[in-house]
Amino acid sequence: MLPNGGKLAGRTLFITGASRGIGKAIALKAARDGANVVIAAKTAQAHPKLPGTIYSAAQEVENLGGKALPCVVDIRDERQVEDAVRKAVDKFGGIDVLVNNASAISLTGTLSTPMKKVDLMLGINLRGTYMTSKMVIPHLLKSSSAHILNLSPPLNLNPVWFKNHTAYTMAKYGMSMCVLGMAEEFRGQIAVNALWPRTAIQTAAMDMLGGEGVAKQCRTADIMADAAYAVLTRPKTFTGHFLVDEDVLREEGVRDMDQYAVQPGHPLLPDFFLDETPEALAQQMEQHGATPAFKPPSASATSSPGGPIESTFEVIRGVLNEDLVKSTKALYRFDLSGEHAGVWFLDLKSGAGSAGPGQPHAEPDVVMTMDSADFSKMFAGKLKPTMAFMSGKLRIAGDMTLAIKLEKMMGRMSKL
Repeated sequence: MLPNGGKLAGRTLFITGASRGIGKAIALKAARDGANVVIAAKTAQAHPKLPGTIYSAAQEVENLGGKALPCVVDIRDERQVEDAVRKAVDKFGGIDVLVNNASAISLTGTLSTPMKKVDLMLGINLRGTYMTSKMVIPHLLKSSSAHILNLSPPLNLNPVWFKNHTAYTMAKYGMSMCVLGMAEEFRGQIAVNALWPRTAIQTAAMDMLGGEGVAKQCRTADIMADAAYAVLTRPKTFTGHFLVDEDVLREEGVRDMDQYAVQPGHPLLPDFFLDETPEALAQQMEQHGATPAFKPPSASATSSPGGPIESTFEVIRGVLNEDLVKSTKALYRFDLSGEHAGVWFLDLKSGAGSAGPGQPHAEPDVVMTMDSADFSKMFAGKLKPTMAFMSGKLRIAGDMTLAIKLEKMMGRMSKL
């Protein structure tokens, strides 16, 4: 771990989304220096699936020697942000650091993303980051060590990072564009940088998204907290950089990255947006046994009779029933590549269900594209759809929640 050096002692950090996850980890790292931390987040009462509130986070900050100010803030609400900034200045005398951590995510395609969800992502990721920065900047300009740190990725324009979740990428890149513009606008006055993880980070949200078993493929939030600490303790002339946690820590002399792994030695799930070229991404994905998204199987691929895929579908047909159809209500198409390439369908929308080779009888609700070997693992209960998607082994066009519903069927099949 990167040791604390006391450089944030007495400084005031305004951190959005700091009631849990990476935001809270950064808050606790600063608290060990004796910093003042504004916990700006929505959660005043514990969420049934996402533990932690602004008050519990504030208590942890104070237990570590920091001073805390918990503020109920929806960063889409101009008045709430304005009130929190005023309270922070009244209590601590100013603000030295802004960490724009709050974010919303929906990894869905254009036709599957409701406008309400689009508005949520743009409202929090882009508008919320911009507005919070706008309101805090007048106070940062009075600080001798002013920093803005956005937890957002490098501006990678490889289409592979747009085609499956355009709205999310637009919203997340909006945070990065704030870095690009504000770093130049306030050069010499405020350091403005972006920080992004090399691998997936274990948070309650990731556990919900990836399901059981995803944690061992992640690093803890401590790596982002350590990297953020390293950035925020640099001079304000260090600005306009799009940084990756692992690279920052190596510059600080940290060599053992395995100490941050949830399960040391286990292969890690790479995070989005970090490929340099499509060719480099393809190589990286194939090393992890994935089918690169920009090398899709031919749409005219025909289904191969017999073999392991047909055997899998025989088992699928054996568990179909009206109750399963009623609880799922979805029509799936599987575009498989690899040794047993082909197109297959699974109808969990009509009658008692049906499954087999070829195109479905109607427009599918979900299209899942993957290697045939991974398909067999998925229906054997050895690979969850969400984990396959996050690792690049699976491309999903359609409603992600309907893809997750397949796990119920897979659970039944794995017991047969």
